[in-house]
Amino acid sequence: MTGLVLTTLAWVPDFPRGYVRDLRVRWALEEAGLPYSVRTVSGKDRGAEHLARQPFGQVPILTDGDITLFESGAILVHLGLQTPVLMPEDPKGRAEVLQWVFAAVNSVETAALPRIICDFAKDDTRTPGREALDTYLTGRLDGMEAVLATRDWLAGRFSIADILMADAFRLFDGTDILADHPACQGYVDRATARPAFQKALADQLAHFAAADAQIAAPAGAIDV
Repeated sequence: MTGLVLTTLAWVPDFPRGYVRDLRVRWALEEAGLPYSVRTVSGKDRGAEHLARQPFGQVPILTDGDITLFESGAILVHLGLQTPVLMPEDPKGRAEVLQWVFAAVNSVETAALPRIICDFAKDDTRTPGREALDTYLTGRLDGMEAVLATRDWLAGRFSIADILMADAFRLFDGTDILADHPACQGYVDRATARPAFQKALADQLAHFAAADAQIAAPAGAIDV
């Protein structure tokens, strides 16, 4: 494979589909109109080659010539540096985007993900620390509500920062967590209505659906 190569999982069960983080990279590539190919790694057997590129055994990975990157935030910054579609070229504009990139992955997603993990595990408010976790998350959402009440996008126009922030908010899909934060909900709705997001989501879902078809194929019919 040549050009930009995105590595993701060969297959996942139904519940994480649409949320595997290669979606963020697909979304950025679609926004920028950059062609890419997809490479897969087994979810059950991630061998030494994969661990040499991603020490935690996760996805996504992006290969760009002799550059190999893991962590979706780092990958999006790399892509943003290549095209003004994803990040401004002037120092002030870039600085503003980058501060929101770090806010998305450090301040918002780190508050959102533990809450969603608790919900997935069917945890409840009696668990020690859960009330503090909820308070922490509410504080982060209150801060974002104040920001998003005054703007459509985080740094003037749509950028990689919005991909990361909106995708962090997407963790709340199917919950009422954003019910008291209408500006945050409106922001997610605007971001996910973008054609590039819709294309990225459809491609990820189609990727895993194709894997389902391979798994269900008669013995000897699977292309290996």
